[in-house]
Amino acid sequence: MEIKSTDLISLFERSLREISEGSQSKVLRESGTVIQVGDSSCKIIGLQGAVFGELLVFSGGNKGIVLDLREDSLTAFVLYSHIPVSEQEVVERTGDVFKVPVSEALLGRTINATGLPIDGLGDIASRELRPIEVQIPGIIDRIPISRSLETGIMAIDALVPVGRGQRELIVGNRGTGKTAVALDVILHQKGKNVICIYASIGQRQANIARMIRTLQERGALDYTVVVNADAASSALNRYLAPYVATTIGEFFVERGHDVLVVYDDLSNHATAYREISLLMRRPPGREAYPGDVFYLHSRLLERAGRFKTGGSLTALPIVQIQGDDITAYIPTNLISITDGQIFLDTTLFNSGIRPAVNVELSVSRVGGAAQTKAIKSVTKALRLELAQYAELLAFSQFGSELDAISQRRLARGAVVVELLKQPQFATSSFVDQVLKLFLLREDFLDDVPLRDVARCASQFSEYVASVYAKIYSQISSSEELSQSVQLQLRDIAREFKIIFSGRVNNQYS
Repeated sequence: MEIKSTDLISLFERSLREISEGSQSKVLRESGTVIQVGDSSCKIIGLQGAVFGELLVFSGGNKGIVLDLREDSLTAFVLYSHIPVSEQEVVERTGDVFKVPVSEALLGRTINATGLPIDGLGDIASRELRPIEVQIPGIIDRIPISRSLETGIMAIDALVPVGRGQRELIVGNRGTGKTAVALDVILHQKGKNVICIYASIGQRQANIARMIRTLQERGALDYTVVVNADAASSALNRYLAPYVATTIGEFFVERGHDVLVVYDDLSNHATAYREISLLMRRPPGREAYPGDVFYLHSRLLERAGRFKTGGSLTALPIVQIQGDDITAYIPTNLISITDGQIFLDTTLFNSGIRPAVNVELSVSRVGGAAQTKAIKSVTKALRLELAQYAELLAFSQFGSELDAISQRRLARGAVVVELLKQPQFATSSFVDQVLKLFLLREDFLDDVPLRDVARCASQFSEYVASVYAKIYSQISSSEELSQSVQLQLRDIAREFKIIFSGRVNNQYS
């Protein structure tokens, strides 16, 4: 029988019409087979059309993400460690990527890296799913950082200020108070219309439970979302956790909120990615990390910023170093990506200076743009005084005699150090910080015994707030120190010094 070309064309057109109309159409699913199962990963053949990052569904109920493509096979890492995956199991493509549920109901909840609640408070109502990898907003969609994100820690707000939309790295040895600083920043956002996202990566469960209890007791859990991928979770979950936290943060940013995301910590995140890469037989590079580990963190932190939509995403990544060595691979990568770093020094921490901020190695590339005019007016010479103090202190340890000018600078630096000491959970507003630093700038603390410097400054701010509430509220609303306000504060400071000196004399008499 002879087949004409017109018959073939008509047959083809009829088939296309049936598919488009939905009649007798069948959904074709591409499936593959697991041929090898490893540590939270598996090797699959048969999925020729799969793409990097695609979500796969296993016949046993588990799900996986494609992270490596080869000519004849692919490697996928499974999402759920409690669901086993066996060889010869059938795997199907979804044609979609991994997504997490986002909603306002996430506030006050603790979830894992897959978006499931783990706090025992029931399911989370959510109607929207979002991919954890998105296109990063360009320059046109961003606006300059000009608003301060108060941390409540005077050593940071005065010397290394953080702006809303900034990326400020917290770096230091183990046990130098990195998480304590981040926790204080979260607690200080109460009542400031800032949504906080805390991403725990590779931390101990006991530490996370203790932190969540602290947030709950101090009323901070109501505006905080905790994304937990503890040390017992799989490498994939530790790898996904910061991206999940950022996706949740972007959901609130699009609704006009200012969001703070804390990544604790990205050294564990890099370790998890190194584990994944080595399991996929990728060649190791410097310190056994894969060559694209820089891209891992850059595409994460570039999502922070202040946007035209009205919201901002501020990133506080934490990285742990060894032996105060900030020249290691991951810390140097993060320093080059972020807008500055807060370096917590082990020597300062052990000597009782808390928070142990090393002023010489700490920097904010946003600088004064993230400070109010009031703070800037009282901190102009603060960094110089601390630098001179550190230099003279090291010189004086050799037993050399110092001249009168050097002795005054040394005494002045000691006063500054005492003033900047701040216990945990004792954050202060920018008005209180301005009043304390005003006393320092006007030399009202130079004749106060070192043991009483912090108490004198705190009582002065309380004195102004209670007795001269009008001036206190004026500074708070205008965010600057006018000449008239400064003249009044000098008179108030003289008045307070008489009262405080009487209290001190009675105490030690």
